[in-house]
Amino acid sequence: MDLYGPTSIVQADTYSGGHQSAPTINMKTLEKLLANRLNIDLKSVAAVLKLLNAGGTIPFIARYRKEATGSLNEVDIERIDNENKKLVELSKRKKSILDQLETLGNTDALLKDRINRCFDPKELEDLYLPYKPKRVTRASKAIALGLEPLAKIIMAQQQNDISQQAKRFAKNGLSSEQALTGAKDIIAEWVSESGSARNRIRRLYERDALLVSKVVAKKKAEAIKYKDYFDFSQPLRRIPSHRYLAMTRAEKEGFLKLKIQIDEEAGLEKLTTIFIKSSGEAAKHIKLAVKDSLKRLISPSIETEVRADAKEKADEEAIAVFAKNLSQLLLAAPLGAKNIMALDPGFRSGCKMVCLDEKTNLTFHQAIFPHPPINKVEEAKKIVLDQIKSNASRP
Repeated sequence: MDLYGPTSIVQADTYSGGHQSAPTINMKTLEKLLANRLNIDLKSVAAVLKLLNAGGTIPFIARYRKEATGSLNEVDIERIDNENKKLVELSKRKKSILDQLETLGNTDALLKDRINRCFDPKELEDLYLPYKPKRVTRASKAIALGLEPLAKIIMAQQQNDISQQAKRFAKNGLSSEQALTGAKDIIAEWVSESGSARNRIRRLYERDALLVSKVVAKKKAEAIKYKDYFDFSQPLRRIPSHRYLAMTRAEKEGFLKLKIQIDEEAGLEKLTTIFIKSSGEAAKHIKLAVKDSLKRLISPSIETEVRADAKEKADEEAIAVFAKNLSQLLLAAPLGAKNIMALDPGFRSGCKMVCLDEKTNLTFHQAIFPHPPINKVEEAKKIVLDQIKSNASRP
């Protein structure tokens, strides 16, 4: 195992694979995961999954299987269904990654175990990142020039004559300065593939990122309806969904330029504590490589993640607002202030009958049984006619 290749620069962040069988989620494990994530009773989750797998629809389960689900409503059942689908997709992604690693000839069982035990899509992609097929990069070009040993020497932080060491690699038309630059490109890529490094920057984005917008100067006149965002910044986690969606729409229309920013010095400090373990010449080169990695590789990648998460959250909040407004519209009295009688048909448990006054106050409720097997037809008829007369007599 390389001491300073991507395998170990950060506590087993990356691995090599083995024979990869398709990952599956044990049903009990799945039920516990969903119950914990959604804060719903485990038995209810298990019942819902069983009913869904049997072909039950969400409305059917909510209405007719209350005794099995613990009276979960449609919203909670849909949450279980959606989260279950996400885990199914995650399982498919695991299989795809493991198949790819097998094709690449990886033989480290530790990676396979970490992948099989991973239930976070971002963590899963971090695990796979060092092995993901890449286009030609600055690091790959430097490796092709034979500069990886120099990068490992720097990362070892045991030599105080890095400049002298670089002269050993000044060949094939390279100067010692170019050799050092190439070695730092390799280190920058190692840093960007570190799960620990990515997680620290990811947390920084989630906690402290600012959404900054600037108007596209040549379109300023056309973009007047977005004038509030011509020179705007706000913490991303505090931006209302409608504002975020408006700004991204303006960006798509070409009126605004958006950028999600963090304090680069804070990010650099978080990364240097992982990688720098000395104060010599090697540490100076590592710091430069880490700074380059943060700006050129890690931040753009994490910003893409964060923007996708913010868009998903804003969409969900916007849909919830529209749904609430639509619900109020649909529940509004279609006939104005009128007395209403409603019947819910049923056989074994009877027909549920209710009456509401013009202010929607409940004035009567009872089950009637006009159908088999009880067949109280005359009684049901009398109750219905009495309520019609009673309600019709009210203003």
